[in-house]
Order: sequence, then C-alpha cells, then structure tokens
Amino acid sequence: MRSAIETVVMTCGLTFVLAAAAAASLAAQGTPPGQPQPAGAARTLTLHEAEQRALNQHPVIKAEQYSAQAAEQTVREARSAFFPTTWGAVTAAGAATDGSRLAAGALNNPSVYDRLATGVGVSQLVTDFGRTKDLVQSSSLNAQSTEKTVDARRADVLLRVDRAYYDALRAKAVLQVARETVATRQTVADQVQALANANLKSGLDVSFAQVNLSDAQLLLVQAQNDLQSAYVSLAEALGDRTATTYELVEEPQPPAPPDDSAALIAQALRDRPDVAAQRLADQAATEFARAEGNLQMPTISLLGAAGVSPYHGTGILDHYSAGGVNVTIPVANGGLFNARHAQALFHAQAEDELTRDLENRVSRDVTVAWLAARTSYQRLDLTNQLLAHASDALDLAQSRYNLGLSSIVELTQAQLNKTAAEIAQSTARYEYQANVSALRYQTGELR
Repeated sequence: MRSAIETVVMTCGLTFVLAAAAAASLAAQGTPPGQPQPAGAARTLTLHEAEQRALNQHPVIKAEQYSAQAAEQTVREARSAFFPTTWGAVTAAGAATDGSRLAAGALNNPSVYDRLATGVGVSQLVTDFGRTKDLVQSSSLNAQSTEKTVDARRADVLLRVDRAYYDALRAKAVLQVARETVATRQTVADQVQALANANLKSGLDVSFAQVNLSDAQLLLVQAQNDLQSAYVSLAEALGDRTATTYELVEEPQPPAPPDDSAALIAQALRDRPDVAAQRLADQAATEFARAEGNLQMPTISLLGAAGVSPYHGTGILDHYSAGGVNVTIPVANGGLFNARHAQALFHAQAEDELTRDLENRVSRDVTVAWLAARTSYQRLDLTNQLLAHASDALDLAQSRYNLGLSSIVELTQAQLNKTAAEIAQSTARYEYQANVSALRYQTGELR
C-alpha cells in the first residue's frame, strides 16, 4: 500500500516538474516549436474599410458603371429624333455632251446640267404617332435597369468581401487553436516520455502521445495553409491582385435573427436591386413592343433646303430655296413590321415571366438564408456548451491518467474532443456572422 502511494506521489511530482519546465520553455520561445517568428506588425483592417476599398476599386463594379454610362447614351440616341437634322452639301456636275440625260437607274429628273452648287438641308420630325416617344421611354427604362444592376454588383462584391473577411477570421482562430493544441500535446508527449524513461509508463503510451502530437502538427500545417488561402480570397474580393496579411478587427456579434421570414421576403421584393432591375427591364420591353406596333403609323416631317450656285449652265438660277412636308405611309413590306411587333410582344412576355421567376427565387433564397442564420445562431450556445463539457472531460481524463486510473487512449480521446470543440466554436461564431451578411444581402440591405 505504501509503495503504491509513493508511486502516485512520485508520478504527480514528476508531472508537475515536467509541466513547469515545458511551460517555461514555451514562454522563453514565444511561439510553439516549429513555428515561424512574427515578421512585424500587420496592417489593421476593419470590415468597413474592406468594404469601402472593394467598392472603390473592384473591376466588376467599374465595368458595370461603364455599362450604365453606355446605356445612358442610348437615351440620347433615341431622343435625338425629336430635334432637327441639318446637313450641308457641295455638288459639281458636268455633262459629257450637251443635252445629256440619265436614261436608267432612278426615278428623278434625268437632265444633267453643268453646275457647281453648295447648300444646306433641314429635316424636322413632326410626328410619328408616339413611336419615338415610346423608344425614348424604353431606352430610359433600360438605362435605369442598368443602374440598378450596378447596385446589384455592389451588393455581390460586398457579400464576397464579408464572406472572405469572416473566413479569414475563422482561419486565424483555427490556427490559434492548432498552435495551442500542438503546445499542449507537446507537453503531454514530453511528460509521457519522461515517465517512460523512469519506467512509470509503457512504450505504448509514448507511441499514443507521439501520434497525438503528429496529428496536432498536421492540423497546424493545414491551418496555416487555410489562413494564407483566406488572405488570397480576401485580396480577390477587395479587387487586389496580390494577397496581403492583415490584422483583422473583430466585429461585434449580430443580434438574433427574427422569428419569421415573411417580413424579410417582403423587404427583399421591395429593396433588392436585381429585382428592381428586372422589373425595369420588363417595363422597357413593354414600351419597346408599343413602339414596334407604331411602325404601322405614318411619319410626318418638315423638309427645307437652300443654297447658291456660283457656276451653272443655262436654266439654273444663282440661288435656290424650297420647303415642304413629307408624309411616309407604310403600305406593304412583306409582313416585316408585323413580325417585329410580334417579336417585341413575345420578348415582353418573356421578361414578365422572368420577373415572376426572379421573385420566386428571391422568396426561396431569403427563406434559406434566414434558416441558415437561425440555425447558426442556435449553434453558438451549443458549441459553447460542447467546449465546456470537452474541457471538463479533458481535465478529468488528465487527472485520471496522472493518477494511473486510465489509459493513454482515454486521455488522447479527450484531447481530440476538446480540439474539435474549439474548432467548432470558432467556426460557429464566424459562420453566424457570415450568414447574417448573406441574409442582409438576400433582403437587399447589403449594398
């Protein structure tokens, strides 16, 4: 009995000494074994700063802005039909022989007179019975739709930035867990090795401890790679070509999501820029169909021309001027106008169905995002409880192992459970923040 007590006391005392020595060694090193030393302070970056940088420099947004500016010019193009068209001309003609006449090729005055003349002409549309007005309205709606598309691309970029930002924070937290895990398991491995050298533990315990340490080192290598990959993804989301290591600032935890998604769906259908863009495109298609229907209507224009002829043959005056009204009435063109009108009507109906489909998809996406946010919020408390239980279990397993009441397998399993719980807790926290950003995107609040 006394021998057993002395063995327990010796084991506890040796464990305490080894733990203290390992802790002092780690404190002196500053970083876990095998880890690179810090290369200097990284640049601090908040989520708001990251979002503003992306909005200011991301090429996707700039491309959509240029497309919107191009769409604005189509409005000017359509509106130009309301204004007078003026042109100038200089004509010189000489007859090959006196009395030359054009005998074929056109229905016009066949006489060719020697002359040199210059003049101007003016044409002004009086009415085309609403076709030009409808074309202007259609192009204006298309331009507004493109502007809303710019807002939609901004929201897309912000969502990517938020996701990359929280992924980087999660990867950094997992890396910290991996480093602490390596340090802890290195301490245990050293303890077991010392006890085995004193013939207090078996070689099997040493093997289990080394396997556990190797597993932690693999986790650390993967965590380091994941963090660097997260920085690369963050750089791409910001519109940068080169990845930069940042000191990311923690964001406050968002409140719990609402209990019902109905209000969120209504908000999304009202505020989402892609929904607004599609509705404007639908209206533009309807206006264009109306314009194509007016192709059957007459076009009335005022025409005027004036000029001088400093050199001319007999029968031509030194100057000229004329004015008139031109009425163009479509009669027959092989059904071209009917086909164009029908095509535009079908296109408008297609846009209307696309609008309905988008609204249905938005309703689904909002509901799915709300469910994901609510589930991830519930996981916060569950992962906290899981970590607390795993920590208690590890403390108990460590105590039992130190007293010789359990095997190394129990201790190893407890260490694995705690590491998994720490990773789950870090993942749950940042996953909830990312899901809240996704929900804000789906409702049109993120822009």
